[in-house]
Amino acid sequence: MRRKDRKLTDSEAQSILEKCQYGILSTVSADNLPSGIPLNYCVMDKCIYFHCAIEGAKIDNIKNNPRVSFCVVGKDEVIPHNFTSLYECCIVHGLASEVFEEEKSTALKELIYKYSNIYMAEGLEYIERLKDKTRVFKIAIEAISGKANR
Repeated sequence: MRRKDRKLTDSEAQSILEKCQYGILSTVSADNLPSGIPLNYCVMDKCIYFHCAIEGAKIDNIKNNPRVSFCVVGKDEVIPHNFTSLYECCIVHGLASEVFEEEKSTALKELIYKYSNIYMAEGLEYIERLKDKTRVFKIAIEAISGKANR
């Protein structure tokens, strides 16, 4: 990192990761085309979990190369007269893999809790109805870094 004065501790970076609402998953296709996909996620046990459809480019890319990057941006405020921004961000590198059974169910419940916790009963019914039409992946965090200009 060039600006060492803006480097955050791993704990601070983890905090940003846990509080953000969405992130960008970066993958590479079999043709070496980079792809960045915005998605909702949750963090459990030092892993990032996300759900997706049964098939698609994101899944194909992960099958081709499970090494991924995930980026979130927390607070962001442009300061026009200073030609700068106040921000905080976190980047994770890790290995993506599909999860099944209890781990899949737990991740889906955590996603409902994060985004719709006042509708947990309805969310649990929703999961039960659609669990066979969704896949869940996790990113095992291998490296995390954060940066901020506050």
